[in-house]
Amino acid sequence: MAAASGGYADILRAPHALRLLVGTLVGRLPNGTAHVAIALFTRAEGGSYSLAGALAAVYGLATAAGQPLLGRAVDLHGQPRVQLPAALVSALGMAWLAAAGIGSLPVAFAAVVVAGFFTPPLEGGLRALWPSVLGREDRVHRAYALDAVAQEVMFTVGPLLVTVLVWLWSPAAALLVINAAGVLGALSVVASAPSRAWRSEPRDAHWLGALRSRGLLALLGAFFFVGLALGSITVAALAYADLHGGDAVYGALMAALGLGALAGGLVYGARSWEGEPEARLRVLVGLLALGYLPLVLVPGAVAMTVLAAVSGVFLAPAIACAFLVVDRHALRGTVTEAFSWLVTTFGVGAAVGAAAAGPAVELAGVPWSFGVAGAGGVAALLVLVATRRVLTVTAGADRPEAGQPVRVSENDRNGAVEPGFSEGRQA
Repeated sequence: MAAASGGYADILRAPHALRLLVGTLVGRLPNGTAHVAIALFTRAEGGSYSLAGALAAVYGLATAAGQPLLGRAVDLHGQPRVQLPAALVSALGMAWLAAAGIGSLPVAFAAVVVAGFFTPPLEGGLRALWPSVLGREDRVHRAYALDAVAQEVMFTVGPLLVTVLVWLWSPAAALLVINAAGVLGALSVVASAPSRAWRSEPRDAHWLGALRSRGLLALLGAFFFVGLALGSITVAALAYADLHGGDAVYGALMAALGLGALAGGLVYGARSWEGEPEARLRVLVGLLALGYLPLVLVPGAVAMTVLAAVSGVFLAPAIACAFLVVDRHALRGTVTEAFSWLVTTFGVGAAVGAAAAGPAVELAGVPWSFGVAGAGGVAALLVLVATRRVLTVTAGADRPEAGQPVRVSENDRNGAVEPGFSEGRQA
């Protein structure tokens, strides 16, 4: 763990690194807490649980639709011209909801669509900036792991922050404060020198954009199922807790899952890894699937909490490794869009998993709902194995033909980074 501390400290001491990491996390608070804030606000306004779920789901779908489109806009026009205006419009959408309430359902749904669709792609934007800030590939890889760990912290602390704001003021105030913080986080990022200087490489004009990369499509297919597995666990754990102690048990299971991911991410990022990340990703996803399978045993609460922690250990490492694989397979000039597609696909998979786990509980019982998670993990592994040949072709369609110059990092004008490691270039 000392090695981990030293490695992460080395990253955070780099100019702009801490500001970019913290700014991105604060900027993503609205997205990470929206499902909780919208549900609490809807209930406070007298709406039903069904309405709260529907509004949260529409927000999620709108976010999924907007992320790759805004990511493409960032690649074309730069970060400041897209990220900050999007954050402002998204915050205005939530403010619209807070002011209008749920008296008019069309207005309420329109407000969450605006807030979700214009959620700025800060997550993809940060990953596009790391190579220009950190330089060496090993440091960037460690930053991806740190990013995944910080994301787990945000998703754990964010909902708690919303509940505190509701307790101190009101659900409407929570909506406003969280989204105001999101704007400030986005402002902190886009006002930084790396964000202002970053430019994507020129790209070929094509309506498919980043989706022309076969390697990226293979990865998206796998991580749809990883998201499905994680989304199903949130519902399956709730059903389990109803039979084994209620909210306290549910909180323990979710905390254990998050702590397992935190520990796994910290350990994974503490060292440099040999070999191709595509091969390493297959191993990590295989271990992730193996961790999900024992959940179908549904033992007592203490043992189940241990199993939940074990099941989370390989989540952050798999996500961090996937970031590196995305970078290697993103076509020139599409890196932010490619990262945004991964975020979108993972989120859609999580929504599908949550939707599938509910009927599994009602039709077959709690063990089968956890079986959805196991099946999702296995399916993700099968996709990676089936697309092995596609994923071994570094940089997908951008790989040079024989005798042509080898592509280097878009952030590395001197070719110091290994071919295929690309993110963007400095202006």
